[in-house]
Amino acid sequence: MKIWHISDTHTYHDLLEIPKNIDLVIFSGDCSNVRDPYINEREVKEFITWFKDLPIKHKVFVAGNHDSSIEKGLINKGSFKDVGIVYLENEYVTIDSVTIFGSPLTPDFGQWSFMKSRHKLSMFWEKAITKYADIFVVHGPPKNILDKSYNRNYNMEACGDKALMRKVLEFKPKLMLFGHIHNTDDIINAGTRTIPNQDTIFSNGSVVTDGKFGKLTSNGNILKV
Repeated sequence: MKIWHISDTHTYHDLLEIPKNIDLVIFSGDCSNVRDPYINEREVKEFITWFKDLPIKHKVFVAGNHDSSIEKGLINKGSFKDVGIVYLENEYVTIDSVTIFGSPLTPDFGQWSFMKSRHKLSMFWEKAITKYADIFVVHGPPKNILDKSYNRNYNMEACGDKALMRKVLEFKPKLMLFGHIHNTDDIINAGTRTIPNQDTIFSNGSVVTDGKFGKLTSNGNILKV
């Protein structure tokens, strides 16, 4: 199965170049931008209209911390299902014999959506990720994988989730897909990576660069499973 993984379009999805001969497109959060859920609802609906019309048979969507209208229930799972999109929120699905686990949750950082403290999130992953999936799709990265950014003191740090990384090492999915941490002027997070002695391919599908919204610096990643 040929997969196009994209994330963090932040309302600029129309700028993407649609690849050909894709079987499954997976979006891992932040199709929208504005914090206010009622304005955000309009942004998400515009994305859904674009996403459903892609000439790709299967479509999977996981929300992100900017997608406040989804967290507030203004847009729900049925909004996606009605137009042929699979929406995953802490659950598994199987599509053409490929099993996928999806979750929007990320560690706390500011007052955004679908966030938990790192301690609570660690306990959550223990209950939510209970079995193998060919693909894990979350919004934020596991620790030390395409997750470098600057904190509020402008010190570089690895922003990813250590507990999530433990689950990846435990279940060894073929693909670990995420976004959330964009490129910066001097850090490239978008792209794919592997680590020694592991077959999992890690993919950061974010397509924007911090401080330069309005143009894209990536077109997502094309993968196979």
